[in-house]
Amino acid sequence: KNPALPQLDDIATIVYTSGSTGKPKGVLHSFRTMIVITSGMEEIWGFSSSERMLSYLPLAHVAERAAVETMSLYFGFHIFFSEGLETFQKDLQRAQPTIFFSVPRLWTKFYLGVNEKLPPKKQKLLFNIPILNKIVKKKVLTQLGMNHVRVALTGSAPLPPQIIEWYRSLGLELLDVYGMSENFAYSHACKPNEVRVGYVGSVNPGVEHRIADNGEIQVKSPAQMLGYYKMPDKMAEEMTDDGYFKTGDRGEIDEKGRLRITGRVKELFKTSKGKYVAPVPIENKLNNHPKVEVVCVTGSGEPQPFALFMLSLDAVKELEKGEIDKDTLTQEITDLLKSVNSTLEDHEVLDYVVIVKDQWTMENGFLTPTMKIKRNIIEDRYLKNGEKWVALKQKVIWE
Repeated sequence: KNPALPQLDDIATIVYTSGSTGKPKGVLHSFRTMIVITSGMEEIWGFSSSERMLSYLPLAHVAERAAVETMSLYFGFHIFFSEGLETFQKDLQRAQPTIFFSVPRLWTKFYLGVNEKLPPKKQKLLFNIPILNKIVKKKVLTQLGMNHVRVALTGSAPLPPQIIEWYRSLGLELLDVYGMSENFAYSHACKPNEVRVGYVGSVNPGVEHRIADNGEIQVKSPAQMLGYYKMPDKMAEEMTDDGYFKTGDRGEIDEKGRLRITGRVKELFKTSKGKYVAPVPIENKLNNHPKVEVVCVTGSGEPQPFALFMLSLDAVKELEKGEIDKDTLTQEITDLLKSVNSTLEDHEVLDYVVIVKDQWTMENGFLTPTMKIKRNIIEDRYLKNGEKWVALKQKVIWE
């Protein structure tokens, strides 16, 4: 006997949130959600069965559930799977993707990696020579494995404008997307030729958005969740009476309906002077050193905020081998701190930077599957040392 076909509003899947702000929640989605997002993406980007994608995030994450599982089943994509971050570059070369979604940490890593091999001054010189311009840019994209990419997507966290502009100069327009587990990543997207740097784009087909009085972004999506698994009361907390989801993000909408994320509603922290600090804009300014992979600005209850820097694994190995001079790196970070502080309000000025000794990973709980920092975990680990670090009166502290 053939099983009965499911109804559109039957539960199709459970997607767990990343847990960046607390315990992960199981989000219930229907079969209708799957249909909504595929038709919407077809309208925006015109995907077809000839596309190629590289899958590398955990398959349980909403980005993979939406882009890899649902979209590939609908369109018949060719999907390649990465063996791990250590083989990522080879996997890209093998896949030759036409659609590539990456998180800001990896876009930044590619950018800094190219800058180390081909310094910005030399790039500028080569890009300004007409006969070499296209050849050099194509070579850079080919080495990255992105010379066939026609839709390049970024999401999950802000990407510094100078990095977006750099990729644009290579002929690769990064299209920001915005969504969450609760709407199956179907909310906002930058459309080709409508990009405004710093904005995550306009609403997807069928989506409505607004900014609440407290600055919070609220979204009503046709891919909205059915509820939370075994948490019936939680749904009422997260939704408005008229059906909008409270995203927890702060933002603003421009005259063309494009959305800009300005931080988290609950991400602001207060210093001991009673001043509120928004960490994300400061982190974006600091995230511009080739040896620094992750930045976290914190300082709740401290006189002034401070920053935690996690060096890349390559940089750690180079330090151990003596290939990098520690004093030189300390001075470079001191200069970066001074430069960034000159752009901040008095209450935002960073007192010091701490170079942490541990690598933050998904495995040890410091990062989400999309490599976003878990602030609560990081603050539990490091904030207790604030008084000791202040007493050192150093601008750069090695843990």
